[in-house]
Amino acid sequence: MPFLNEGWGIITISKLIYSFLIFSTVLISYMIVNAFRRNVLFHEITADSAHAKDRSLTLFFISDVHRRKIDNNLLQKIKNEIDIVIIGGDLTERGVPLKRISKNVENLSSLAPIYFIWGNNDREVGEIEIRKIIARYNGKILDNENTTFPGHPTWGILGTDDPSNGSPDIAATLRNVDCYEKTILVTHTPSLFRKVELEFQPDLMLAGHTHGGQIRIGKFGLFEKGSFIIDGNRAKLISNGFGTTSLPLRLGADSECHVIKVNY
Repeated sequence: MPFLNEGWGIITISKLIYSFLIFSTVLISYMIVNAFRRNVLFHEITADSAHAKDRSLTLFFISDVHRRKIDNNLLQKIKNEIDIVIIGGDLTERGVPLKRISKNVENLSSLAPIYFIWGNNDREVGEIEIRKIIARYNGKILDNENTTFPGHPTWGILGTDDPSNGSPDIAATLRNVDCYEKTILVTHTPSLFRKVELEFQPDLMLAGHTHGGQIRIGKFGLFEKGSFIIDGNRAKLISNGFGTTSLPLRLGADSECHVIKVNY
């Protein structure tokens, strides 16, 4: 009888190991598939309640592309007519071929004029090369500065450098900002939101960087899950990002990019 019990114990352990391996394989497969989904989230805000829907602008925001490809399958999901494309940092990282980076920027430029800010990984492939690629497709890099954009002269777009590999200069980013009626702030790292708000209150604030924690167990993750929060006539977006870093895995923090319609 002891021998029989020992045999059943071995069988039970084998089943547990087998079940664990099946579960792990299914979970990892799901996380890989989830990491490469092309999720486009659509948002709408009203930036001026006194003149709601007199005019509108529509922007496409994407951050943390890293190693992913921006292909026609993604572009076809963006049904709106886009006024500007904003790349919110980490367009790339070390080891990504320049050809892929260039093709991604080319595809994004087919939607609308491009505005780019630096992320913590972009300079790993060479700052000069990134500048050449953005310039090739008539994009604008916001180096701690602000500017207007076509078709909406009362709006300004403000962009900061990233703290990790650059020198964010809030004062320079906000220089002469009072000349705009409405503003969009873009920073790769959302922690800069607070520093900007000590000096100025942008109508729309955009960031990425955190990947929403990338792998979350329920409510728990290394970072907060991405969010789009409307507070009166202002809004803040922290994106989960489009790509992944380290491992191409996502759980509980879906890959995403964003179309935002702003009525004003």
